[in-house]
Amino acid sequence: MKKIVALVLAALMLTVMFAGCGDNTNTDDTNTDEKVITIGIYEPASGSNGAGGKQETLGIKYAHSVCPTVEIGGETYTVKLEAADNQSSNDKAPTAAAELISKGAKVVLGSYGSGVSIAASDTFKNAGVPVIGVTCTNPQVTEGNDHYFRICFLDPFQGTVLANYAYELGYRTAYTLAENGNDYDEGLAYYFTQAFTALGGTVENANFPENTSDFNSYITNAETAGADVIFAPTSINYAQLIVEQAAAKGADIALMASDTWDSNQVLAAAAGKDIDIQVTTFYQEGGNAEFDEGFKAWLNSDAQNITDNGGNDMIAAVSAMGYDAYFVALEAIKAAGSTDSAAIMEAIWDVNYTGVTGPITFEGDVNGDAVRTTAYIKKANTETVAWDFVKEQGVN
Repeated sequence: MKKIVALVLAALMLTVMFAGCGDNTNTDDTNTDEKVITIGIYEPASGSNGAGGKQETLGIKYAHSVCPTVEIGGETYTVKLEAADNQSSNDKAPTAAAELISKGAKVVLGSYGSGVSIAASDTFKNAGVPVIGVTCTNPQVTEGNDHYFRICFLDPFQGTVLANYAYELGYRTAYTLAENGNDYDEGLAYYFTQAFTALGGTVENANFPENTSDFNSYITNAETAGADVIFAPTSINYAQLIVEQAAAKGADIALMASDTWDSNQVLAAAAGKDIDIQVTTFYQEGGNAEFDEGFKAWLNSDAQNITDNGGNDMIAAVSAMGYDAYFVALEAIKAAGSTDSAAIMEAIWDVNYTGVTGPITFEGDVNGDAVRTTAYIKKANTETVAWDFVKEQGVN
């Protein structure tokens, strides 16, 4: 009964919050006069980034459940979501992008993972379909493009924030650990190294091959180098292994990572272990009570949602970002007053939207990157198995 009451209250609350988004009921599919616009979800549902991709997708799907329609030129259109799994693979990325184009996507959201975003960019560009990146932080995603946008901060910013924070904590020797050939990993390791050495620190860099499962030698090398901290901006799958193996070795060394480690699955790997983990991310649970309550109720209404969220209803920052990305797309569609991809692409530049993760505007940026000036820093509490908020930090 409590669960039912919670769901009803959440639904009522969200009806008030988003009263301006149009009729919150789906149009009868049998109505041949139904007006529909398709938004594509370009995310990994499998592969090394599958866990994060599923959580990002959950945020998009929840936003759609809150507001499944959009007003275009005075008429109500039903928003249809179409998803394609890019499998966390740069090789398979163009095929997934082409699948969304063939399904009639007028604007696309994604991807979790910078490499697959870069790999599919030309496919979207050649089709004239705009893409709104959610958490793909590598600068190359939008650099020199007119069709690819992004609502998250970038790796030069995130890497510098992490380096500054590490130095503030008294760390003077760092060891970076990145997957070989991974644009996201290698980019962040580079920016962290640049900022940390500029402060006076020392960095030793290491890359590991794809599908590595044994990180013991890397952890040993970090200890031998006298590192105070290992900076490992890796996928969730690798993160779990690094955490478990560092703890098993009793390594007296801190672990730092970027937004990919902001996961309940990383927390589960750290549970009960004597290990220090700190990360930067896009959103802190508790930052928007209405969103948090509604999203949790929605997650708990469907067992598949909980499974896709990693087994519980903890809110991942990428879910909040996916939620905001959906509403940014709706704002662009409304401003365009058209279902034409070219018109929507042009309208994105002028979107000014306040989301649950903060204000989102592209004003003044030449690459279609939202203006983001702060990151959240969290620390893993291995006893309560939760992320403890530490601080908001920018770059001076």
